[in-house]
Amino acid sequence: MIAVMKIMEGLSDSRGVVHWLVATMMAVITTFVLVRLGANPTAAGMVYLVLVVWSSTQAGIWLSLYVAVICALGFDYFFLPPVGSLQLSGTQAWLAMLCYLASCMVVSRVAERARRQTQHAERRREDVERLYELSQEMMLHEDAAGLIQDLPRLIHRIFALQAAVLYVCEQDRFYGSTADVPASVHASLRAMTLGQNPTLSLDSGFYSTALMLGMRPVGALAWRPALLSREVATAVSAQVAIVLARSIAIEQTARIEAARESERLRTALIDSLTHELRTPLTSIRAAASTLLEADGLDEAGRLDLVTIVDEEASRLDLLIGEAVEMAEIDANVVQAHAAPQHARALLDQAVEESRQILSDHRVSIDVKSEDEPAWFDPHLLGRVLRHLLENAARHTPPGSRITLRSWRSEERLEFSVEDNGPGIDSLDMPLIFEKFYRGKKSAQKNKGSGMGLAITRAILIAHGGGIEAASIPGKGASFRFWVPLVEKEPVDDWSESQARAARGPLDKFQRVLSKVSDSPPEGMDRL
Repeated sequence: MIAVMKIMEGLSDSRGVVHWLVATMMAVITTFVLVRLGANPTAAGMVYLVLVVWSSTQAGIWLSLYVAVICALGFDYFFLPPVGSLQLSGTQAWLAMLCYLASCMVVSRVAERARRQTQHAERRREDVERLYELSQEMMLHEDAAGLIQDLPRLIHRIFALQAAVLYVCEQDRFYGSTADVPASVHASLRAMTLGQNPTLSLDSGFYSTALMLGMRPVGALAWRPALLSREVATAVSAQVAIVLARSIAIEQTARIEAARESERLRTALIDSLTHELRTPLTSIRAAASTLLEADGLDEAGRLDLVTIVDEEASRLDLLIGEAVEMAEIDANVVQAHAAPQHARALLDQAVEESRQILSDHRVSIDVKSEDEPAWFDPHLLGRVLRHLLENAARHTPPGSRITLRSWRSEERLEFSVEDNGPGIDSLDMPLIFEKFYRGKKSAQKNKGSGMGLAITRAILIAHGGGIEAASIPGKGASFRFWVPLVEKEPVDDWSESQARAARGPLDKFQRVLSKVSDSPPEGMDRL
């Protein structure tokens, strides 16, 4: 009965039908050949036995038993006396038939066992290769966070699954290789990490396991269909748990390092600002004290002291402005608000606002393409140009040339600020956009705070653009930056207004000093 059921089950599959038909045809053809050759019962039995063994190794024990039955009928009818009849006559005929059937049973079982062991070894080999491929893929990922997102897709692809879902306890997030994962599966995975059975068969055909790190669950993994063996599922779960633990450790280390770096930068900022702010304040206080206490100070000396106060106040204003900009950047409040603008107007405005520091330099503007309106933030790009112009003027000798250019390329609006000064040292080039970095020459001459180029790069990144520097020592330096040509509704920029409000008291102080230098108040002449 069981054999009949197995035969019917094999016939229900199209491939099974082909196997059974081929086996039947081979048995018939073998019998026909043996009859035509006039083979004796011994030779016929051995050939039939070989056919049974071959069918067992190729298609399993039930097909081999079916072939054995067909061959037994042919063996009895054509080779055992009485020939041409299914009856057995004599002890030798019965003994030959029984030996043949026993040999078929034993050989079929042995061949089936060997076939299953071969298939099992092949599956184990494939599992090992897939596990090795998974481990190699995980090792190639340098970004732990990106690896967690890619893990379900890797498992899906490598193990030929329909879907894979990963739940991470630390993030309370789900990552899947497909989007059609039922909410009940998510709920079951989350509940599994809270102490339920670590291996469950979920709804929708998903099979899951908890990811344990020691005695602590770090997540859960589910897949469909249940093609992974228990050993493979355990190995995959162990590897994924290690990845999650590594990611958690890297994230914690990154947080610690970020906190240390933030503290270091905060300390550096305080030290730098303390030093930079103290220098102009000291000069201002010394000049003011001299103005108040000195007797017999002539007009030329008084003007020199007032000029010192005005210059140092301007320097103080610049430092405070850079500190405000750096604070905005660190707080991630810098946003680009695009409006239709002309590149030529932007360059003219930047030169006009920097005319004081550019008074000793020759400035030229070159707009190569047609100056059609483009959408960009004029406040942000104006700040970028002012930083670059002040940087060029500060690091080039009087009388040197500074050229501003603008052009369109593909989907970008590009600008450049070029000078013919001494250029940038090759050792300083990789670090010029870092916070508080000043080159050796700048540090020796006490030029700048080391924040201007860092602010410039951060502003352009906020605008969706970038900046590059190039230099030939002794022939000059150039800074090329760009922004995307993206249209959007213009909105008011409020960060610049906040910076102007923060600099308001200093602007007022400078205006007062200017008035003092032009017409000193009563009593000042007597100092």
